[in-house]
Amino acid sequence: MREMEHVEVSGFTERRLARLGGGTDAPVLFPPQYSHPAPSPDGALLAWISDRDGRPRAWVAPLPPDGAPVVEPEMALPVEGDVEALSWSPDGLWIACQTARYGGERTRVQVVAPESGEVRELAPGAAATTLGVWSPTGRQLGITLFAEGSGDGQACLVDLRDGTSTVLTSGPAARVCAVSGDGRRAVVRLGRQGAHRLELVDLRSGRRTELLPGGGGVADARFGVTGRQLYVHTDAGRERPALLAVTLRGSSGVSSVYTIAQRPDDDLDLVALDPAGVRAALAWNVDGRSELELLDLRSGLLEPVVPVPGDVITGVAFGRDGRALLVANEGPTVPPRISRVGLEKHDASTPLLRGPRQQFGTSLVEPTLQNFRGEDGLRLSGWLFRPSGELGPLPTLLWLHGGPEAQERPTFQPLFQALLAEGVAVFAPNVRGSGGYGRSFATADHGEGRFAAISDVRAAVDFLVTAGLADAARVGVSGRSYGGYLTLAALAWYPERFAVGVDVCGISDFASFYARTEPWIATAATTAYGDPHADAALLHELSPLQHVEHIAAPLLVVHGAHDTNVPLEQAQQVVDALRERGASPGFLLFDDEAHEVRGTDNRVVFVREVVSWVKAHLHEVGERTA
Repeated sequence: MREMEHVEVSGFTERRLARLGGGTDAPVLFPPQYSHPAPSPDGALLAWISDRDGRPRAWVAPLPPDGAPVVEPEMALPVEGDVEALSWSPDGLWIACQTARYGGERTRVQVVAPESGEVRELAPGAAATTLGVWSPTGRQLGITLFAEGSGDGQACLVDLRDGTSTVLTSGPAARVCAVSGDGRRAVVRLGRQGAHRLELVDLRSGRRTELLPGGGGVADARFGVTGRQLYVHTDAGRERPALLAVTLRGSSGVSSVYTIAQRPDDDLDLVALDPAGVRAALAWNVDGRSELELLDLRSGLLEPVVPVPGDVITGVAFGRDGRALLVANEGPTVPPRISRVGLEKHDASTPLLRGPRQQFGTSLVEPTLQNFRGEDGLRLSGWLFRPSGELGPLPTLLWLHGGPEAQERPTFQPLFQALLAEGVAVFAPNVRGSGGYGRSFATADHGEGRFAAISDVRAAVDFLVTAGLADAARVGVSGRSYGGYLTLAALAWYPERFAVGVDVCGISDFASFYARTEPWIATAATTAYGDPHADAALLHELSPLQHVEHIAAPLLVVHGAHDTNVPLEQAQQVVDALRERGASPGFLLFDDEAHEVRGTDNRVVFVREVVSWVKAHLHEVGERTA
């Protein structure tokens, strides 16, 4: 494959889609995606994020009271960059958007007045700014500022009237989580990856009190309507994330803590409170699929909610009147959409925003959940996609998710469906270190445990071959971000197992990663990856670049030119090292993307080129050289 230093695309064409799907009648794999539903405080408008114009933008339109589909506007809100998150001010005057040029790590916070179109950027001099929560009056907005060269963030409350700010805390991954109704207290989060903790801040005295002992991977909080109680979403001191009620004493301090929603074997994914503060919507992660429940905060009673199409819920919010939920959801055959879920008896789920109506389910494939064991006996699982009607061992591509604490879930994956259309099965495992299976599983890859996580990839291959699902001579490995790192490691550690590889923005060398990534990313990552100084020898041994001479499979490397999370150097150095050894790796470089491929045209090219590379080397197994 040719090296593509700059990708140029001519548009989103049916011809290109037909090539991906194998024919002109193939389903559209790239419809607009809809997420982050946010109703206005008066319930009249709905804001959301969609890539309907080719990049993720913020949109606003009237919200029909009867659950009819939303009529989309012609133009997005006039903020610059890809929109990653948004929220309304409680007074309805502003929408705060977290944006990033090319979807990169140097994020900005902009507020836009939906009526006038006025846009203000907050803290434009910071290296990066991230979005927190609004104060109940809507006059102040919580943001976190990252200074150039610093690994710590400053969590602040910015007054939109005069631009003044109050620093609440400083530290790794700092964030303003909640502000009390009387404006006297706030809750902030800080701490490294997997070790987040929550603190209660007295805004008058500046006194900070740790809310719960220990840190966790999940840490968020919301004040109840009276301000005397906090609802805390956390896994601090426990194996699974749960919802706790924390009663406050005086101006600071904790009077009591009790659990109001937990499951022994499932993670609590999402929590939303209704405007009246008497109910909470809870989304549970059950082996990767979502279950939605309604919790009465007064009685503790739980009741199920009408299911929505698709397996995974990515966002949920109450409508202003509390009679319905606005849910962002998707599944393997359901592109990301926003639905209205009624909470009255006999109510149903109705779509508010979705792509053009296509018969996705007739052509796209649903996966099955497979269980297998790591080489040390640890229980693992993964999602297996197989072409419809095919029997016996097939050419198979492993796909490894990022994180490492993310989780492979049954979501809408155009790449998987395009591979299936070409006769290639896909297996997406959750190796140790993944989220969704408790804290012990998520931390099982720390330190020396990283070697076991790499061996989990080999265990996945052995499972597929032994079960008669994969052809041992036609297995590939691929992944993005941390999954890209695992891909390179697996290719170097177990070259005999793989006929092809695809590394998407993966780390190839930890020393240069820590030296070149954004300092706030490096600071937060030490708990998961290791300290670049204290663990230098271990990180050297775990770096695929130090074992690159063992990579034999044809390798395609994909990266964004503006990636400052895993800098472009990580891709270039593995490509250069392979070329020095006489190999011919493919190199797909997007000059208008960062750590993720967000543009629709670019995603089309990405899927097309990955499918072409994998298909060529799994269907036509040739010489073993990278």
